[in-house]
Amino acid sequence: MRIGIDLGGTKIEVIALDDDGVQLYRHRTPTPQHNYSETINAIIQLINQAETHTQQTATIGIGIPGAISPATSLVKNANSTWLIGQPLKQDLEDTLKRKVKIENDANCFVVSEATDGAAKNANTVFGVIIGTGTGGGICIDKKVLTGCNAIAGEWGHNPLPWKDSIDTEQVNRQQACYCGKPDCIETFLSGPAFERHHQFLSGTTEKLSASDIVQLSLTGDVIANQCIEQYEHRLAKSLAHIINTLDPDVIVLGGGMSNINCLYSNVPKYWGDYVFSDHVATKLVAPVHGDSSGVRGAAWLWPVNN
Repeated sequence: MRIGIDLGGTKIEVIALDDDGVQLYRHRTPTPQHNYSETINAIIQLINQAETHTQQTATIGIGIPGAISPATSLVKNANSTWLIGQPLKQDLEDTLKRKVKIENDANCFVVSEATDGAAKNANTVFGVIIGTGTGGGICIDKKVLTGCNAIAGEWGHNPLPWKDSIDTEQVNRQQACYCGKPDCIETFLSGPAFERHHQFLSGTTEKLSASDIVQLSLTGDVIANQCIEQYEHRLAKSLAHIINTLDPDVIVLGGGMSNINCLYSNVPKYWGDYVFSDHVATKLVAPVHGDSSGVRGAAWLWPVNN
């Protein structure tokens, strides 16, 4: 049996899978925000609950919104900032008395979809998580590529490419990314960025949720449709950079923004203007496992029979 943990900014989820990927147990609990010790306790409690329910001891894989630094073994680059600088892997292993594998949550997402999801027949897969932040992961022949700096796939902290006048205007009025840089892709494509842009276009003080904006667009609302179209162009430009660099067979979208159905048909129409090829064979697809992909991928970090 294998256990996966998805450590998110608002919730922590556990799943237990058998070696065929059949779900044996699943549960989630709110994340104790800004409290590292309570976050550790919540993870341990979920693991204990899963093993008690299944009456089995499992391998443990954990997806986090950041990475373990190869240089220090401490958490880095986490938008759940209370994890930064903490010896998460060591603390968990000391408490559990066994090894754990920890990967970036986007890496876990792409492992899941490349193993038995939307990209199971692809060799090179880029997985995207666009929600509170904007992350990415790379899977080649069903194995995650972490990189020597543990930042492979971190496209969200590159600058938005091919900026037009509307993009430049947004740079001038928005705050810098939490990483300290002024025009990261994350500050254009994340869910909160999408919501802020709609608020600006509508000229109101009310900030609608991303799902509300999408619903408005379906009624023919001009501002909502304008916001989504500009978002599609930004996503197309940003993913074109990935295609020019990695040339993946499949790009799988995840996170809350992946629920905007028009992205899958419209973004590939636009990215051809930026991809250095006469034809773009890369497919943009929705995840098979939805919001379960992160936690399932964490469980799949351990190979079968290990």
